[in-house]
Amino acid sequence: MDDTGADPTRASSSSLPYERPTEDERLLQSFVELEEVGLDSWRIFRIMGEFVEGFEEMSKIGTGVSIFGSARTKPDDPMYQACVETARHLGEAGFPIITGGGPGMMEAANKGAQLASVPSLGCNIELPFEQSGNPFLDVSIDFRYFFVRKTMFVKYACAFVIFPGGFGTMDELFESLTLIQTNKVRDFPVVLFGSSYWQGLIDWIRATMLEEGKISPEDMDLMLVTDDPAEATAHIVERHKVHLSKAGSRFRRRRTD
Repeated sequence: MDDTGADPTRASSSSLPYERPTEDERLLQSFVELEEVGLDSWRIFRIMGEFVEGFEEMSKIGTGVSIFGSARTKPDDPMYQACVETARHLGEAGFPIITGGGPGMMEAANKGAQLASVPSLGCNIELPFEQSGNPFLDVSIDFRYFFVRKTMFVKYACAFVIFPGGFGTMDELFESLTLIQTNKVRDFPVVLFGSSYWQGLIDWIRATMLEEGKISPEDMDLMLVTDDPAEATAHIVERHKVHLSKAGSRFRRRRTD
């Protein structure tokens, strides 16, 4: 697996021997696979508890920036250092850094957070094989369910920075774009870092999705592509100021209604 905090040295899931089932796997079992009628109903209490724990821990940090990217990136990769610098810039601008807590780009982002002396958080996920958080975490929270963990990434962040990655990274990217497009979150910048990596995807979105009318022209403006940590930070800072201004205006209108 990729971008989840998994050990990148492990074989792909298709070649793994049978491992212990995770809570996500149990939750997604079909009805005929369930051993007991009503098992799903009782599982809701575990899910509820996971949300409560996540909310209590994450609400202490303030508004952060979530950074995603491949767990397979090595420290000698130039993109690893770019991620460290981007997280450091964002930290110096006052943003705590939130990641998936694993190796690769996640480790780089948490390292940058510590260099800037801001909270460095990792939202770890239970996988079929054991894993541990990277060494640059101030707070590590373990989740059993992907959907609970993904809620934390959005709820406690004002922006996403997406570094080169695999399926997990793409999942986070397109989920965030869907939330923005449907106005579930507002004034929420998405930065794609590494123009050479992302250009093919951007070209396909423009030439295929946009050309066929599957998205609107303004949807192309939901993403900033950059290779500059300072530009990424300035974009997020400016958009956050806009968000705070609009939120203040909405609050004042409610007070006077």
